[in-house]
Amino acid sequence: MNEQVHEDSKPVIVVVGAGPGVSGSVARRFASEGYDVALLGADQAVLDDLVPGLEALGAAVGHTVADVTDERAARDAVRRFGEHTGRIDVLHFNPSAYREKDPLTLTVDELLTDVALGVGALLTVVQAARPYLVAGSRISVTGSMAADEPWQGAASLGVQKAGVRNLVHSLDKSLQDDGIRAVSVTVCGALARDGAFTPDRVAEAIWSAVTTGEGDWLSEVPYRG
Repeated sequence: MNEQVHEDSKPVIVVVGAGPGVSGSVARRFASEGYDVALLGADQAVLDDLVPGLEALGAAVGHTVADVTDERAARDAVRRFGEHTGRIDVLHFNPSAYREKDPLTLTVDELLTDVALGVGALLTVVQAARPYLVAGSRISVTGSMAADEPWQGAASLGVQKAGVRNLVHSLDKSLQDDGIRAVSVTVCGALARDGAFTPDRVAEAIWSAVTTGEGDWLSEVPYRG
């Protein structure tokens, strides 16, 4: 693990499933607001590509490669981030599996493998982060309209997105008495390079959801562009 995040007064975001799309845009959006950034991803080269842009925004950046379906590896990575920074102000969860199989060809093992990534890994990282979350900390998840309007050609994706949204509702209820809230931002459109559904626009919606005041908090926020 490359540990560059330092203990100071700056808030910290941990981005799980860090990559070049929405998660990278989320990291940059929070870095632009003065957050230090910890990246947990599956590809070292991708993480290395993200770091210079984040540092240019003034963020101290730590990054680790881990398979988030490996519970021990994921817990250890998040715990190391927490121990190093002393705090986790935002935990953003982005992973999901896209498998082009309809429900007549998708096997149970394949479905469970995908759900382990897109839903189960959220449990792992939240439980690992919990000692470092304090009143005011937030958990955010990249949701999708596939939860309500699944495409049968990639049947497991809709199951993942419906499941992770449901889990976010439960997390929010479980943590709210401690001042910690969780939100799933449902992206009601297809990601694109231009228009309303660019990764940067989605990241802006996630920033807006995370920074919503307690009195107006919702555990699901649709982003319709």
